[in-house]
Amino acid sequence: MSIFPIEHVASLRIGAVEFVSPNEIKIAIDLEAPDGIAANAGVPRAFPRINSYVLISTESGHIVAQVEWIAIERSPFPKRKGFHDYGLVDLPFPLRKMRANPLGILRQSRAGFLFERGVHGFPSVGEPVVIPTDEQLRAIVESGDRRRVKIGTSPMAANADVCVDPDRLFGRHLAVLGNTGSGKSCSVAGLIQWSITASQKAPGGENKSSPPNARFIVLDPNGEYPKVFQDEGRVFRVGDTASPLEVPLWFWNSAEWCSFAQASARAQAPLLKRALRAMRNEEFSHPERSSVRVKMFLASILITAKSERSKGSPWASFPRPKNFFDKICKWNDSTETLRGHLEAEDDRLENLLKVFAAYKNARLGRHPKYDSDLREVDGIVDVISSTFTEFGGSGRDLLPKSEDVPTKFSGQDFVDYLEALAQETGNEQYIEFLLARIRTLLADSRMNGIIGDDIDISVDSWLKAYIGEDDAKNGCVSVIDLSLVPAEIVHVIAAVVARMVFEALQRYKKLYGMSLPTVLVVEEAHTFVKRYREDAENQSAASVCCQIFEKISREGRKFGLGLVLSSQRPSELSPTVLSQCNSFLLHRVSNDRDQELIHRLVPDNLRGLLRELPSLPSQQAILLGWAAELPIMVRMNDLKDHERPHSDDPDFWDVWSRKKGRPIDWAEISRDWQQRSEDAPNKDDFPGPERPMS
Repeated sequence: MSIFPIEHVASLRIGAVEFVSPNEIKIAIDLEAPDGIAANAGVPRAFPRINSYVLISTESGHIVAQVEWIAIERSPFPKRKGFHDYGLVDLPFPLRKMRANPLGILRQSRAGFLFERGVHGFPSVGEPVVIPTDEQLRAIVESGDRRRVKIGTSPMAANADVCVDPDRLFGRHLAVLGNTGSGKSCSVAGLIQWSITASQKAPGGENKSSPPNARFIVLDPNGEYPKVFQDEGRVFRVGDTASPLEVPLWFWNSAEWCSFAQASARAQAPLLKRALRAMRNEEFSHPERSSVRVKMFLASILITAKSERSKGSPWASFPRPKNFFDKICKWNDSTETLRGHLEAEDDRLENLLKVFAAYKNARLGRHPKYDSDLREVDGIVDVISSTFTEFGGSGRDLLPKSEDVPTKFSGQDFVDYLEALAQETGNEQYIEFLLARIRTLLADSRMNGIIGDDIDISVDSWLKAYIGEDDAKNGCVSVIDLSLVPAEIVHVIAAVVARMVFEALQRYKKLYGMSLPTVLVVEEAHTFVKRYREDAENQSAASVCCQIFEKISREGRKFGLGLVLSSQRPSELSPTVLSQCNSFLLHRVSNDRDQELIHRLVPDNLRGLLRELPSLPSQQAILLGWAAELPIMVRMNDLKDHERPHSDDPDFWDVWSRKKGRPIDWAEISRDWQQRSEDAPNKDDFPGPERPMS
């Protein structure tokens, strides 16, 4: 039986094409077409309706168009075919018009209907426009062969299932945008849970009894998600004895340190980076600090001596031999100074000092000659190398570490070294306030448990805990609760966590030749991915935080790192990050600035769909972009109470009217706030000195 027999098409017809352009089709609706409820499609359905679908016949199939605009135009009374009444006066008569955007082609096959995105041939004026049946609507919405995770249903398409492909949804970044109370947080939590559940049930898995090998890392500034994932994931909180939030300061790179200390780019940042390089290359926890300093000094002069020998400076034309002689003199003076810091019986530098002294003495006099031969220079290099080996040096020490390598050091050692470095270089006046800021922040008891020297954690154990163990044995989700992190360091903590995850995945691909799929979810993204001034001389912590997310948005896909942004203020987000998001889940958006930004992010022919954003009810959203075969209205799946983030609106009326109780124990709150034990006395309870009565 033909899918569209002539008599069936006639019963589904609702109008004819009146105007055609590549991104717009205008339709004149027939007088006999339904004006509220259409029953000719098999079941009663609201028609005409904004964002619903219509079909337009062409030689290659049926064009699927989405209704964008419906209006009534006043026109002369239409003359019907075969009806002649020359005494009839033409009066103004309302004619219904409709505008639709072409989306794709619906074709017939033996298996049913197939929908393909894109239009190859456009209809001609006068082509009939028909209303699709439920079967056709489901074929439109349920198109694609990689429908793996069901996220909701489409109220515009006979409640057809809306499914997405995680490779598309997370692989090219997703932005979930909407006002407070529109269901945004529930959608984010649902996407994580539905993806994990679907992958658990997917055919072809190796071990269905174990959790999926998935990795989601949630940056949660408001503490909404621990309620959802505390049983099946890992939750890191400030002050939690079982899984405390730990981001030690030796994880931080130079940019994060400069933003933390508010170091000026001209005078303070170079000294700060120099001190960091010293920390990374010297084990300051070593009991013999002087020996370590000698080792690092010998490493530097050994590299320089070999370089000068390879360039032929000691026997080249003047003044290069003189410059090499001056280096030897400086090295000799520095070695004498370092020998004074060693134990009196330590004679490991004596042989090197003799070689330096012999080289100097041979070139002293009234008419010195500074040229050297190869044998003499080789002797100096050999003695430096042997002395370097005596102090425990190796080949790895000849490649100094960058100031950004996460090598452990003490915060107090760092401050002491920075102060000594400032005195040595004569920059005390420039570094005084910087040192005061660093000392104040490091002495803050609120930060000690997060960044302090007492944290005993290695890089590999941190990666296992925060990104996940091999085969995701410790769970699929890491929730990083930032709600109690002090405001002074919250942006630095978010930046360090995001950067550590990104760089770990970079090294994973370098070593194994393949990516490790991981999703980084940023709740309240306008807090951490906020646009900033690029021409600012000194970058704040918020700017540095945004920059790492910009880098992830540009390069994360190459290393398997997907980004999910959830925000109620898209106009405050970084344009760079938003431009890299290829999929959007749009909830209700009322602010005009936010609406303008969203309109600029989507193609022109979809802007009509977005006009419904201010009136979307809760739990409904518009899915568009790379993850959707076509833009579609979605009613998100229901979540049970224990699956929803802790982001419900406050129950003012129920509490006021005593329908719900709210017991208060301010003493317990104050103990937690002041970090006191239950038996500890409260200083506030002691009476103060008596005051004279006024």
